[in-house]
Amino acid sequence: MTDVSNNRLAALSEAGVSIWLDDLSRERLESGNLAALVRDQHVVGVTTNPTIFAAALSKGESYDPQVRELAARGASVDQAVREITTTDVRNACDLFRATWERTEGLDGRVSIEVDPRLAHDTERTVAEALDLWKTVDRPNLMVKIPATVAGLPAITRVLAEGISVNVTLIFSVERYRAVMDAFLAGLEQARANGHDLSQIASVASFFVSRVDTEIDKRIGELGTPEAEALRGEAAIANARLAYVAYEEVFGGQRWRELAQAGARPQRPLWASTGVKDPAYSDTRYVDELVAPAVVNTMPEKTLLAVADHGEITGDTVTGRGEAAQEVFDALTEAGVDFDDVFAVLEREGVEKFEKSWAELLETVTEQLDRTKG
Repeated sequence: MTDVSNNRLAALSEAGVSIWLDDLSRERLESGNLAALVRDQHVVGVTTNPTIFAAALSKGESYDPQVRELAARGASVDQAVREITTTDVRNACDLFRATWERTEGLDGRVSIEVDPRLAHDTERTVAEALDLWKTVDRPNLMVKIPATVAGLPAITRVLAEGISVNVTLIFSVERYRAVMDAFLAGLEQARANGHDLSQIASVASFFVSRVDTEIDKRIGELGTPEAEALRGEAAIANARLAYVAYEEVFGGQRWRELAQAGARPQRPLWASTGVKDPAYSDTRYVDELVAPAVVNTMPEKTLLAVADHGEITGDTVTGRGEAAQEVFDALTEAGVDFDDVFAVLEREGVEKFEKSWAELLETVTEQLDRTKG
């Protein structure tokens, strides 16, 4: 690792961005790869999702010993998936325990997602979140809950139990405001339930690149010069508007009362930061979203690109809300229906994770069957 790349990642961290890796596998853990990223690349947390686990289970032989043990026990496929995924997450939590202690619980966090098939079922989401928390049994865990309409009350109820939550699949500022409201309500209930608010952490995962992918497609369909001039502008503007909302809510009186009781703010987390369109810089969703007190969770490819040639020039978010709103106003004028965009993105996001979960179940079924012979 060169001094230059270390300097880029150090500059990102010093600007207030916590660098989390958007990936986890048994191979990363056992090979020392994840530990090396923590040591050399300023990585201070990990996020997972069903797609990540489906990919991990389909490659290599790292899971074979555990699969053999599970098969010998007669475990069902659902039991096997639960044990395999929570084992990886528990071990990752242990790896990040020193980071968690050094940052007094701010970072060193590892996220695991509730079954995506429960995205529209509040009661079962709450039950699964509680079970995941107990099963992993590590204080630096975060349970991921989607920001669907059914997910919002689940977020509040899980936080009220003193459990740290990563809210995922947020696409619009309107829904993000509802997520922050659910967070504040959850902390208020947690305080009433006697929990130590300083021990509860939360992030709000605001998805970035998928917004450009969907809106750029619609810009192409509109085919006007006015629309084309805005290609690639939406996602960063959307995230910057989210940060404006974050500053507003966490500068308000309702938050100040919770902060006085020891609470920590729910940090914005930029997710889906790998660039989908090769026409764009592969570091744009990092370079253009530098701000104090945020998380950027990156696939390793993006992390290494930032280390190699990222352009970290300080805060690129604060004070840019007005310009971001102008982008949205121009896109609306050009014919982009944002309500429909965000509805499509949420639906497709849930469907993608459901598909990955089905692939994960299929892979584990095949491995169990093969082991049984």
